[in-house]
Amino acid sequence: MKDTDRIVALDILRGLALFGMILVHFHQDMELPATGAEDMVGWGIWMGLETKAWATFALLFGAGFAVLMKRMEARGADVVRCYLRRMLALAVIGAAVQIFLGFAILLEYAFWGAALLLIRKLPTKTLLVLAFAAAIAHPLYYRSTPYSRGPYWKELKRAQAEGTYIEAVRARADNMRWEYSQLRTFIPGSSFVLFIIGLLAIRHGIFADPRGKLRTILAAMAFGFVSWTFAWFALLKLDKAPGFGILSDQWLAFTYIGAVLLLVTYRPVWKERLSFFGMTGRMALTNYVIQAAIISWLAFGYGLGLKIRPYYELPAAALMFGLMVVFSRWWLERHRYGPLEKVWRSFTYLSAQPG
Repeated sequence: MKDTDRIVALDILRGLALFGMILVHFHQDMELPATGAEDMVGWGIWMGLETKAWATFALLFGAGFAVLMKRMEARGADVVRCYLRRMLALAVIGAAVQIFLGFAILLEYAFWGAALLLIRKLPTKTLLVLAFAAAIAHPLYYRSTPYSRGPYWKELKRAQAEGTYIEAVRARADNMRWEYSQLRTFIPGSSFVLFIIGLLAIRHGIFADPRGKLRTILAAMAFGFVSWTFAWFALLKLDKAPGFGILSDQWLAFTYIGAVLLLVTYRPVWKERLSFFGMTGRMALTNYVIQAAIISWLAFGYGLGLKIRPYYELPAAALMFGLMVVFSRWWLERHRYGPLEKVWRSFTYLSAQPG
C-alpha cells in the first residue's frame, strides 16, 4: 500500500480500538449484575475485548512513534528534544485525565513512550529480546511480591461511587501519588511490549506492504489466537498457572489487527466502509479524553451513577461512538488536526501548528 493508505489503516484501527474501549468501560463501570443468557454479554466483552482494545491502542502508539521519528528526521527536527517535549505534554494531559476523570493509561504511555526513545535504534533481535523480558517482568515480580492495591484504594472506590467530585479528585490524587512511589510502576509490562512490536511493525513494513508481509501477519494472527485460547482454556484449568506474560489473552489483538489490515488491503472498498472509524482515529487523543469525560460523568456517583443491563451496553457504546464520529467529521472538515492533537503538536515543535 502507499503511505497514505498505510495511514488510513492506522486511523481505522485507532477508531476501532476507541470503540472497543468505550464498550469495555460500559461493561466495567456501569454493568448491572445479570444471569443466564444476558450474563454472556459481559463474558463476551471480557473474553473478546477487555484487554484487546487497550493492546491495539498500545501497539498503534508504538507504530505512531516510529512514523513520527521518520517525519521528524525528514524535516530536520531535533528528534530527542521534540519527542521528550511531546511525552512531557502527554504526561501533563495524562495526569489531568487520571486525577479529574479517573482514567489512568495516558500517564503510563508518556513514561514508557519516553523509554522507547532510548531503544529506537537497537537491532530488531535486541528489541525482540527486550520485548520478551518486558513481557515476563511483571509476572516474575508478582511471584515474589504480593500484589497490593494500596492504602488509598478503598477510599478511591468509595469516593467515586458515592462521594462528591472533590472527594473523588482528592482520592485519585492520593492513589496516584502512592502508585508512582511503588517499584512495580517502573517495571515494564505489556504496554511497553506492544510499543516495541508497533515500532518493529513500521520498521519492517508490516503496515506499508501487507501483501509482501503476508506470512508474518498470518503468523502473528495465529500466535494471538493460540495464545488467547491457551490462556482461557488451559491456564484457567491449571488453577490460573501463569503464562509468564508470553501466553496471554491480550495478544488476541494481533489477530484483530491483522484481520483489519488484510481486509483493507485485499478489499480496498472496506477503507471507505470503515472510514467513520478512521475519522475518530485521526483525533484519537481528543476522542479518548472526550469518552473519559462522558463515562466519568455517566458512571460515577458525583455524576449520574448510571447502571445499565448488559443487553444495552453495545447500543449505548454505539450511540456514544456515533456522536464522536459526527463531531470528528465536523471538526476535521474545518481543521487539519483535532483540538488536543493541535496543542500536542504545537508543544512538540514549540510553534503554532497550521489548521
